[in-house]
Amino acid sequence: MSFKTSTISAITIVLGALTVLAIVVPEGAAQWAFPPPPPPEEYGNILINRTSEKNGVKPVAFSHWLHRRKYTCRVCHFELDFSMKVNNTEITEEGNQAGRFCGVCHNGKDVFGHTKQNCEKCHNANRAAGKEKFKELENLPTAPFGNGKDWVKAIKKNTITPKNFLTMEPAGDITFDKKLLLEAEWRNIPPAIFRHKIHTEWLDCNNCHPDIFNIKKKTTKHFSMKYILEGQFCGVCHLNVAFPMQDCHRCHPAMQRK
Repeated sequence: MSFKTSTISAITIVLGALTVLAIVVPEGAAQWAFPPPPPPEEYGNILINRTSEKNGVKPVAFSHWLHRRKYTCRVCHFELDFSMKVNNTEITEEGNQAGRFCGVCHNGKDVFGHTKQNCEKCHNANRAAGKEKFKELENLPTAPFGNGKDWVKAIKKNTITPKNFLTMEPAGDITFDKKLLLEAEWRNIPPAIFRHKIHTEWLDCNNCHPDIFNIKKKTTKHFSMKYILEGQFCGVCHLNVAFPMQDCHRCHPAMQRK
């Protein structure tokens, strides 16, 4: 074997090894500025403060994991008209008292109501409020990121059976199950796979279309990790509520977890 041939073979082996490493090293990537994860019992918790402090009260602490055991995302983000982005919805105490927004359930009958003795149950400015109830999720399938629970598997295994509506019953189940292959913009990064079915088990089509993803254009310009990590596209949910971006394998299945 000549020196030239040996050199070419060595280079081929090195490049092949680098390609394998690029696929195997998951959560990848030091180049992405992933937000630091909160404790599992606080992942998905938000503070609602559109008008609270302006009116002299503490922000409202809301726990997604506490509510999603009983209700799908569709209930609040479609039927009750909450925006997908925190503090976009003008929630008022008058509206709650009239049976809108949180007041649909928090009416003193179904769940504790909007009375003076209950104010600090919500208006406490504490993201960790209610964390003592996190142990109630012990029987859910586990996941390596977020709050450590695999909510998709939980539905499949009937570990939880969240309601899909309160008063606005859907015409029927959404049967659309198209899978999309999303080619990665970075070299040696395998494609992402988007499955509609596991999303429509939680959401309504109009939660994503057309505001987050414009399907009329048949493509999404600038659909990249840079913008996702800024809270656009998938980042609307997969930065603070749904499983976080650190779990690269969930979207890029050819990547292997360590």
